This record gives sequence, C-alpha cells and structure tokens, in this order.
Amino acid sequence: MVNVRKCAMIGCGFVGASAAFSLVESGLFSEMVLIDANHDKAEGEAMDLNHGMPFVRPMDIYAGGYDDLPDCGLIIITAGANQKPNETRMDLVNKNVGIFKSIIPEIKKRQCEGILLIVSNPVDILTYVALKLSGLPASRVIGSGTVLDTARLKFLLGQHLDVDSRSVHAFIIGEHGDSELAVWSSANVSGIELDHFCELCGHFNHMESMRSLYEGVRDSAYEIIRKKGATYYGIAMAVRRIAECIVRNEHSILPVSSLIEGHYGLSGVCMGVPTIVGSAGVEKVLDIPLSAEEQKQLLDSADALKKVLHTIEL
Repeated sequence: MVNVRKCAMIGCGFVGASAAFSLVESGLFSEMVLIDANHDKAEGEAMDLNHGMPFVRPMDIYAGGYDDLPDCGLIIITAGANQKPNETRMDLVNKNVGIFKSIIPEIKKRQCEGILLIVSNPVDILTYVALKLSGLPASRVIGSGTVLDTARLKFLLGQHLDVDSRSVHAFIIGEHGDSELAVWSSANVSGIELDHFCELCGHFNHMESMRSLYEGVRDSAYEIIRKKGATYYGIAMAVRRIAECIVRNEHSILPVSSLIEGHYGLSGVCMGVPTIVGSAGVEKVLDIPLSAEEQKQLLDSADALKKVLHTIEL
C-alpha cells in the first residue's frame, strides 16, 4: 500500500541534498529515505538533516536502498552527472541515460506504485527514458520540466516591472534547455495584458525587453554554473512545489514534463507544458493558446528532443 507521506530521494548530490532539505522544511512528509551510490554520503546527509529535527515537524529520515521504495508515494530521482561550465544539458545525455538504465530497472523490479519525479538532466530525455524503462502509466512519470524556468521568468519580469513575481502569470514551455520558449502571447500581470502593464510602468520597448528577459532565463543556469559551479537551490524549491501539488492533491497547473500524445500536434516526446498536477500525478495536459510563432518554436523544441531520443537505445 502506498504511503503518500513517504518519499525517496535517489541521488544525494547538490540537487538531491538541497531538495531533501527543502522537503524537510515543508513538513509534507513523515518519512524520507535517501539513496545514493555512495551510501556513506546518504548516511551523512541523513545525519545532518536529522540534527535539525528539533526545529521542524517530526520526520523519519534515513539512508536506505531500493528495498525501501515499494510503499513510497513519491520517488524523486536527482542522480546523475553534473552539468559543467560550457556544457549543455544535452551533453549529459549518454552519461545519465546509462545511470538511469541501472536505477529504473531496480524500481521496476520492486513494483513500486508511487509517482516518479525526474529531476536529473536532460530532464525531458530522462523522463522519457524513465517512462519506457519503468513500464509505469504516463501519468505517474513526471519530470520537473520548465517549472524552474517559468519561476525564473516570473522573477525577472517582477524585477523588471517592480512588482511581486507571484502576480506575474507567464510560462516557459518546451525543452528544459536551449530550445525552450516563452509564451508571451498569454502573459499577464494579475489579469492585465503584459504589454499594457509594461506601458503603465513606463516600459515601451517590448520586443527588446522580451528578448533580453528570455535570454536571461535561458542562459541563467550557465551563468550560475560559471559563478558557483552548480545550480541547486532554485530546483530544490521547484521540487518542493511539485511535491506539494501531489501530496495535497492541489490540481495546480505547472509546466511539468510528461508524455505528450496529441497535444499541440505532437506525440512521442516528453516536454514541459502546462499540466494539472494532483495526487494521481499528471491529471490533464493543457493545450493553452499559442501564437503561430510560438507554435512553430514549440514544434522545433520537440524536434530537437526527438533527434536526441533517436540516438538512444532502450
């Protein structure tokens, strides 16, 4: 029987450890198992997190193995090679597909009934790989998609307009990577069309601003990696947000990555698009209105992912 209050973190590197910390602070779970190829690393992270228990809600945190997974409501996978300076997320494909070929069969072997949340990069490719190797229903295999990219866009827009980023409504969709696109056609600030709100704030160079903001989102990971070696806090908070939607059955809309079949004229690919997320995982993929140019960019993004998928043997 699935325990919705139990989660597993597979991979205890920068991203996995940061996500585990974020989830401990959230109070969402009563039990968390940490799994890593380096068991000592998992034990050390568990010890460190446990020492903060007097400050948060009670929780059982421990280092374990794949035998601890069958009753997990949520299995989060962050394991994989890190993106290095001057390296794209796609450059990680072969390394991390190989790692997933060792992890996913272990999950399948134990007939886990929970939801898989893929965070490792390239996340869209690895979400597809996890789906195919696990044999799980598509609704139960989710990638973090463009949830973080969308948050980055909202932050930068809020900063640009001097307004609370939580009042900004806009999406980054497609690949979590260089071919992602911003959906400017439906972007708004608390219901006010974006261009009009910009003009209210004294901003009139819309095309230049959109290009600059988009590039700021697309290239932000490269900049962070150049400056500090890795990105992990932002994605950790994105993982927490996705977990909240699942555990609380929120039916919230997030641009997670999942199998696209028939939406936007696409099929056979996993990528980030607005999706209703709840306790069953993916509840409904939404076909939000796109301009003709945005539709073309989304098709191009899907093609870029499919070219990589065609090079992978599963």
